[in-house]
Amino acid sequence: MPPVFRRSPAARAPRRRARLPWWAVALPVVSFVALLALVAHSSRASAAGVPQGLAPLLEILARIVRSGA
Repeated sequence: MPPVFRRSPAARAPRRRARLPWWAVALPVVSFVALLALVAHSSRASAAGVPQGLAPLLEILARIVRSGA
């Protein structure tokens, strides 16, 4: 007699959509912004009164994260 293959109850249940953790979305965004800031930063062309470097950008991102936005 051939073996009988039965599906488990879990196999019959509809599949749920997998949810990404918050950091799986936040890390690529932060990486993109940091790289964009590094590429856009130029020591030859700078506006008067604008803070240069990555530190101001990181401070803004830290404020955003602390506020929970």
